[in-house]
Amino acid sequence: MNNYEKFKQLHHQEQALLLGNAWDVNTARLFEKKGFQAIGTSSSAIAQSLGYEDGENMSFGELLYMVGRIAKCISIPLSVDLETGYEANPVGIVQNIKYLYEHGVAGINLEDSDLKDQGKLSPIEQFSEKIAFIKRQLRAENIDIFLNIRTDAFLLNQEDALQETLKRIKAYQDSGADGIFIPGIQKEEDIRTVVAASAVPINVMCLPELPTFETLNALGVKRLSMGGFMFRYVNNQFSNILDQVSRESSFYPLFRN
Repeated sequence: MNNYEKFKQLHHQEQALLLGNAWDVNTARLFEKKGFQAIGTSSSAIAQSLGYEDGENMSFGELLYMVGRIAKCISIPLSVDLETGYEANPVGIVQNIKYLYEHGVAGINLEDSDLKDQGKLSPIEQFSEKIAFIKRQLRAENIDIFLNIRTDAFLLNQEDALQETLKRIKAYQDSGADGIFIPGIQKEEDIRTVVAASAVPINVMCLPELPTFETLNALGVKRLSMGGFMFRYVNNQFSNILDQVSRESSFYPLFRN
């Protein structure tokens, strides 16, 4: 069984797949060492670690280099946050996916936010056609990669977020999505509704009011992501220890258990 097959299977196991969102080789290795079954890159964490703001401000070449290094140093499946594809043209997006596939990537995230028009979703018909085109092209070249399609109505705090998400779930799964990622969703009733409406696995993201893993499993969620929150937590801890070293005028805090 190759990593794509393993990754796909992980979305249909009894317990939801807890994805380790890494931003470099070290964090990816730590997730694997701690028993995580798969790794997903965090676009915001990689971008910020390289001095960029999130939103495709780093080049695809820089992303590809980081992904290549991570892929060479782990044995578990790797999925990549491709944001909107790092290309305006679907043909270019397919080419970028092929580059990732050549590095052994098992899945990608592709989002329906419009980076050129912040705060808005891409038109549903246009984005559905993009998914269908990508899926057809990959199938034509016998490229197996898990397409996790992210829809951002909840993340953008739209008033009609639930109804908009339900429309997009149907359109995207009909276009060939292998999974649907809904960052920003937190209420149990909303999660229950989207899971019931989807024929493909539902992915949710870490947020303060997100239910426990046990509850999410009971609701039928199949994938759990950390996004960039682990990266920000680690950075905050780093800042705190620097304050302690300065305050105590000693390196002792670095060795305190």
